[in-house]
Amino acid sequence: MSIARQTPAIPRAIWVLGFVSLFMDLSSELVHSLLPLFLVGTLGASALTVGVIEGVAEATAMIVKIFSGAISDFIGGRKGLLLLGYGLAALSKPLFPLATSVATVFAARLLDRIGKGIRGAPRDALVADIAPFEIRGACFGLRQSMDTVGAFLGPLLAIVLMLGSGGDISFVLWFAVLPAFIAVGLIVKGVEEPAHEPATQRFRSPIRLNILWRFSGAYWWVVMVGAAFTLARFSEAFLILRAQQIGLSMAWVPSVMVVMALFYALSAYPAGKWSDRIERTWLLGTGLGLLVAADIMLARAESITGVMLGVALWGLHMGFSQGTLAALVADTTPKEFKGTAFGVFNLVSGLCMLLASIIAGWLWQFHGSKTTFYTGAVFSAVALLLILLKRWLRN
Repeated sequence: MSIARQTPAIPRAIWVLGFVSLFMDLSSELVHSLLPLFLVGTLGASALTVGVIEGVAEATAMIVKIFSGAISDFIGGRKGLLLLGYGLAALSKPLFPLATSVATVFAARLLDRIGKGIRGAPRDALVADIAPFEIRGACFGLRQSMDTVGAFLGPLLAIVLMLGSGGDISFVLWFAVLPAFIAVGLIVKGVEEPAHEPATQRFRSPIRLNILWRFSGAYWWVVMVGAAFTLARFSEAFLILRAQQIGLSMAWVPSVMVVMALFYALSAYPAGKWSDRIERTWLLGTGLGLLVAADIMLARAESITGVMLGVALWGLHMGFSQGTLAALVADTTPKEFKGTAFGVFNLVSGLCMLLASIIAGWLWQFHGSKTTFYTGAVFSAVALLLILLKRWLRN
């Protein structure tokens, strides 16, 4: 008589990391949902400037991850880097409401994203360390889903505060400070990491090129698909600008991020669970198909309803793809070098994010918003073709 194998429970530390992500994303997305309007409407920045700021900031976050991930492997610890990263992000939050120039906003955004870069790869590696193999996709999906709950609540709070303050963006941005510091407190009190052997060789750089040869072809395929994916997925700042262009009032513009985060949150955890039962590339392909549809809808939208439908599709594509990509990286790399693997993945994605946001800003400013989104659809289709080509070659 066979005994059914019991599915392990999601570890407590994964839940704590989920709440850390929730509070920090609440803070960050409250800022992010208003920042394009603040830059363009209050400080007089152009769409190209917004693209450069967002591209450099997001690329910096991803590039820094290669160092933080490798260092976490080298020192045999993740928590200290998580504290540093989340702490820098928390310290950046008061700079936004104090800003009186584009340069100050850029500096604050850069500090915030450096913090994100420092914490990102060690956090993903810590999830991979803690998560039982049988439910790895669910663990990544849960953390990602709780992250997006914060991304939903942040812009929702921004709407309430904008309506209550008569549209005073600087006043509203102050409310991002408290949840950021709550996230830091949760790490201090609630996160315990498993024993992790540090590097045994002394006086050795934690960034070693020879490690890259130990990664499989399957890993490098994931990196290549992730790069094409990132070229297609430029900054969400352009979703906000598109909604304002169509006619959504300033107080209600954060609803763009609310809708995106809602559909992201609703899909991230189910997609993570499904990825433990079916081939993960199917979900990744579905995410790319949703992104193509989102870009086309946003390009063709003539009403707020059309924009919101495109934003909802954008949120669904995030839910189907982000946790799945992280799980694929974890699946295809050696246990002792997962921090480095996530770092390299994010380095390549960061360079593509910089290029994508600059291209999006340039296209918007000189060729119009429709061209920006149609170009995104083309990049998405290329990434989808990479997945289909691999399946065709394998068969």
